[in-house]
Amino acid sequence: MRLVLILLLSSILTGCTAMLVGGGSAGGYEPAKGERTASEVADDSAITTRIRGKHSADPLVSVFDVRVRTYEGTVTLWGTVGSIRARDRAVALARETDGVRAVNNQIIIEDQSE
Repeated sequence: MRLVLILLLSSILTGCTAMLVGGGSAGGYEPAKGERTASEVADDSAITTRIRGKHSADPLVSVFDVRVRTYEGTVTLWGTVGSIRARDRAVALARETDGVRAVNNQIIIEDQSE
């Protein structure tokens, strides 16, 4: 009986916690310093999507696995390519994308001759 009572109270209190935490979003929540707004997250996501589209459409870059991440307009590229030309092209496509403030190039050139 005691175990049933503990489980019942635990589930009730868990529900109250969820209501209190969820209730905070209804009252004009403002992001704390350092938090990004939904608009900023959407902007970064759109930049990433545009760059991925450019990479997919480019015959030099599309054959390689170049990853893209954007945070506050700064794009990070990583992965491996088979030539300096492919790396430089991937970076150039990212740099010429609207909204990009900087590009952090972490792409590795892997010898494909073997």
